[in-house]
Amino acid sequence: MFLRCKKRRKDGKEHRYWSVVENRRVAAGKTVQKHLLYLGEINDNQQQAWRKSIEVFSEEDEQIQQLFLFPSDRQEIADESAVHVIVGSMSLHRPRQWGACWLACVLYHQLDLDTFWSEQLPPSRKGTDWAKVLQTLVCYRLIKPGSEWRLHRQWFDDSAMADLLDADFAIVQKNTLYRCHDKLLEHKDALFDHLRGRWENLFNPDFEVLLYDLTSTYFECDPDYDAAAPGLKRYGYSRDKRPDCLQVVIALVVTTEGLPLAYEMMPGDTSDKTTLKAFLQKIEQQYGKSKRTWVMDRGIPTEEVLEEMRTSDPPVQYLVGTPRGRLNKLEASFLDKDWQAVRDGIEVKLLEEDDELYVLTQSTARKGKERAMRQKRLRRLIKRLRTIQSLKTPLNRDSLLLKLGEAKKQATQKVWRLLDIEIPPVKDNPDARSFTFKLNLKNYRNSVRHDGRYLLRSNLTDQSPETLWRYYMQLFQVEEAFKNIKGDLSIRPIYHQKDDRIEAHIFICFLAYCLHVTLRLQLQQAAPGLTPRSVLEKMSSIEMLDVHLPTTDGRELRMSRYTQALPEHQMILDQLKLKLPQQPKPKIYAKI
Repeated sequence: MFLRCKKRRKDGKEHRYWSVVENRRVAAGKTVQKHLLYLGEINDNQQQAWRKSIEVFSEEDEQIQQLFLFPSDRQEIADESAVHVIVGSMSLHRPRQWGACWLACVLYHQLDLDTFWSEQLPPSRKGTDWAKVLQTLVCYRLIKPGSEWRLHRQWFDDSAMADLLDADFAIVQKNTLYRCHDKLLEHKDALFDHLRGRWENLFNPDFEVLLYDLTSTYFECDPDYDAAAPGLKRYGYSRDKRPDCLQVVIALVVTTEGLPLAYEMMPGDTSDKTTLKAFLQKIEQQYGKSKRTWVMDRGIPTEEVLEEMRTSDPPVQYLVGTPRGRLNKLEASFLDKDWQAVRDGIEVKLLEEDDELYVLTQSTARKGKERAMRQKRLRRLIKRLRTIQSLKTPLNRDSLLLKLGEAKKQATQKVWRLLDIEIPPVKDNPDARSFTFKLNLKNYRNSVRHDGRYLLRSNLTDQSPETLWRYYMQLFQVEEAFKNIKGDLSIRPIYHQKDDRIEAHIFICFLAYCLHVTLRLQLQQAAPGLTPRSVLEKMSSIEMLDVHLPTTDGRELRMSRYTQALPEHQMILDQLKLKLPQQPKPKIYAKI
């Protein structure tokens, strides 16, 4: 095994991306390379750590201690404790995925969730261990997310969760899984308090800067569902491009490291700007009043809420993006201001007004990206209009309007405004293909002038422009959280119909994301390019199986054994400072 580097030039800089590969000898004496791990961009210390791990696992003189078996034809051993096995009759049973399940349980234990839920969810009088039921649901959501029915019918038997939890199939009975959902929501606030303590012990994050954003997710439900009925499910703005489905809105607050602190669910037709006030009160009740800085995107805070944040005791600090319309109003005030460089490719102008600081930011990279996107969509729109003009069959006015409507939808409103389209009256020319279009220079120049620029607004008048810009850029952490919850953890679509079951489903996804972000932050110290999903998929190849060895006295020796970790597995474990547990002890069964 060795490290392979791939170089790439981007934005005038050379970037180096690293991977762990090994040589495999194939037919005809040839050698091919197998890609084991993608590490991304790593610093020199991380590079040396990986090289050291590779050197350790490439040593050829390692001694492996093997166990001694007493086969059935060796009768000279008189020790009564010896078991004579018939090696030729050995059989293997129930191969099942072990590695990813074990890693998920380790993350669960690192957050001390097993202890927390053992206190909150004691076993029932019938012996149902609700804490283990919940742990199975959370690990399933992290490793191979799906429905509870699939967990009951297939995944539990294909995994080693029963071995790791010392449980049996009783914890995944179909009704048991759903009844566990009904026991969770009353402990939500206690969980938030518990997680805050664990985040502080594990990562020592900054709790003074909080990132707030909202998203929505949709349901699969009866099309005849009464949307006017009371409950969370409503038709509303869909971030998933599914306006045909009922929605629910999720508000999430995370630290600048991406660690989740709290979330709330709201009806699907909730407006973004109506959510902030209640969430501020919730955080104060949960964690007390403190000097916090809230970072939000445009469209969330209202002028009323911002005024309350400025006048509260102590004042609540904020940094928010502003709509493009406010930039147009203040553009003249920035003309006499000088640009200040905060880092390569980033410049800002500052304007103090009414105890607030406005920061006009200009990004060279963002300017190039926005112009390239506009040019691409504009060329596509012009090509589409010329295609309509060149149709062989005549068009009436109604047919033309339909085709223009389709073109407008594909091009977006911003690009559509860049063209002036003139349709002649029907009496002058009945063939609608004779319409004309031209570039609207005024709108085009206004769009180009604002490329790469955005306006920030804050009451942090004593902070440097670089600090404010860095705070705002951290919003990608909450966007990344939504991306992982919807992608890796598959929160959507939701098939539950009752409101409490819907929220319990999101609650379990929240717990799974806590494991996900814990693994991500631990991996960042070793290789930023190594993702939680790639590690879980790699660890999934470690399987457990049951070895059955019949004995000469009619009994059977059974051993549950996980497969030997490959070098790439061991490297990951070393970087995470983890060690595989001992193999389970063998058991002797009398022959039936």
